[in-house]
Amino acid sequence: MTEEFNVPFPLEYGSYEDALKMVGKPDNRVVAEFSVNWEMIKIYCSMEEDANPSYWDEDYARKQWGGIVAPPGLLLSWAMSLQWHPDKERQHYFIAMKIPLPGDTLINVGTTTEFHRHLFLGDRLSVEDQLVSVSEEKTTRLGVGHFLTTQANFFNQKDELIAVQTNQLFRYYVPEAK
Repeated sequence: MTEEFNVPFPLEYGSYEDALKMVGKPDNRVVAEFSVNWEMIKIYCSMEEDANPSYWDEDYARKQWGGIVAPPGLLLSWAMSLQWHPDKERQHYFIAMKIPLPGDTLINVGTTTEFHRHLFLGDRLSVEDQLVSVSEEKTTRLGVGHFLTTQANFFNQKDELIAVQTNQLFRYYVPEAK
């Protein structure tokens, strides 16, 4: 029996010039599958053993923030799409997979996230990602490729900015040994 491995989001291939055409152009905004919910907050906080009353105590959270808030560490979880759905194709907001470049490997080399406001129970995220920059070809110990910088803006259902995440990635190939 042979198993076929299906990559959930295959990389787009193209040239450095093709990638440069994408700089500064936001990708389609993707709306999250699920709203922020207390069950997932409790599961996360239980795994992390995080006793912050902002996540557990309704009275405290209401007085402090106006309601139960989501831990910042769950930001990407709210934006993830289902692995499979019977009626629709999987969507993702990761523009890095759609950038046409040479190279068959993509790694994240750095991430920063700046939070602007809390996510509350019932909020539904949407995400808009864009390519900020792409370097000329570089040779590193990993291989030959391009460094990319992407920026994902996360919004709630009121179109209020929740967070901005900046990723630095390296898209590369390993030259064949001679």
